[in-house]
Amino acid sequence: MFLVTAKQMQEMDRYTIEEFGISGRVLMENAGWGAVDFFMEECRPTPETRVAVVAGRGNNGGDGWVMARYLMEKQIPVTVFLLSSRDRVAGDARANMDLVEKLLPHYPDCAVVEITDASALEKEKTRLVHHDLFVDAIFGTGLNSDVRGIFRDVIQCINQTQKPVFSVDIPSGLNADTGAVCGVCIKAKATATFAFAKIGHILYPGNQYTGNLRVIDIGIPNFAARTRDIRFQVLDTQTIAPLFSPRDFNSHKGSFGHLMILAGSPGKTGAAALCANAAKRCGTGLVTLGVPAGINAVVEPMVVEPMTVSLPQTPSGTLSSAGLDQILALAKDKQALALGPGLGTDPDTGKLVQSLVTDCSLPLIMDADAINCLADNPDILTSRQSPAILTPHPGEMARLAGISTADVQADRPGVARTFAEKYHVILVLKGAQTLIALPDGRIFLCPTGNPGMATGGMGDVLTGMTAGLTAQGFSLENAAMAGVFIHGDHHPDR
Repeated sequence: MFLVTAKQMQEMDRYTIEEFGISGRVLMENAGWGAVDFFMEECRPTPETRVAVVAGRGNNGGDGWVMARYLMEKQIPVTVFLLSSRDRVAGDARANMDLVEKLLPHYPDCAVVEITDASALEKEKTRLVHHDLFVDAIFGTGLNSDVRGIFRDVIQCINQTQKPVFSVDIPSGLNADTGAVCGVCIKAKATATFAFAKIGHILYPGNQYTGNLRVIDIGIPNFAARTRDIRFQVLDTQTIAPLFSPRDFNSHKGSFGHLMILAGSPGKTGAAALCANAAKRCGTGLVTLGVPAGINAVVEPMVVEPMTVSLPQTPSGTLSSAGLDQILALAKDKQALALGPGLGTDPDTGKLVQSLVTDCSLPLIMDADAINCLADNPDILTSRQSPAILTPHPGEMARLAGISTADVQADRPGVARTFAEKYHVILVLKGAQTLIALPDGRIFLCPTGNPGMATGGMGDVLTGMTAGLTAQGFSLENAAMAGVFIHGDHHPDR
């Protein structure tokens, strides 16, 4: 599923109206009709259900007027609360408001109420809250500043009723591009959006306000979207499944790659074992795990299928740069190199990591302490011989980018994209809604995963899976997408 920005959506609307020739009035009609269909399914109103349509004066309000008209025709009592004076409503929204007002004499249980200021809201507040369902048609996707005045007060009032709210296009108060709350925001039970989902619908915290989301086709031609360079996509089964092919009947262990892993240090043997075992579990033909000599006897019983190799160690027990030549020799017949889980940050280990970045010709999958070892000199990534995947959590990303963790979390897509483009790497920014940023600016959001995964070792497993898929012949892009998606795809009934 593609996600668009507010600007991209506005451009597609403009193109459809001005160049393709479908009028804004038709698009609004299609939007309102599609939204009503979803509203009836989600909220199941009856002729005894009192529905309040709360409308702004713009096109989002216009979609609300269309919804109100169709609900009236379904014999559902509707009151439209217009957060403006009638004379300020213009264009297609005005045309649809006029249609509703023409219907009013035929539907005595329906009404239009103007709320133009705080005193009007105070007068009408009791009437507003005594409805069973709310349709939020206040703001559209163009909002990018904090909600103020009566709009803020109305949103707070609606939320306080704790009654179901159905949002038109986007919950009012939500930034369509970032998912940030603009001061206050409608907490919707469901949202009908048009043509494409917006980034803010899916990114946290926006996904907590959107509720059930349905994308309504309103007639914007597909080729209008193809020319907009849409670069944000949500991974799904339809994207991931074609990356896998049935295995040939005559396959053997040599058919599915040989992965080398460098991991582990005293006290962190489990990280090495989790990584190696995960690589085997995802189908890698052969896995060789290189560990400091002092922990090899501990690690061997933890990995039944992977092979282990003892490597030179520092006085602190971590991998030593003295083993570089041995590691490069071992890597010659391998298809990928994973390094980082439990590796430690001894200065000499850091020297080894940096040497491998510049000297190893295998695709690199780097996690945890391998990333920490690069934090003081990320520019060394520009000197590498091979493609690379980096899988930092927010704290590691902050160290790598030289910013705070709060800065990372405030703009996860922007931070990930900037780093991936600058260093020409695939950047997997872990966390709730893991993001995969590619060097060409595309970003994939992973919808799988759950809070139960917030535990030590999950990142080590992801590194093993991603590296294992790379060793099996997946492109790094596909290995990152498949690894992240499957890593989080847990179903209790399986």
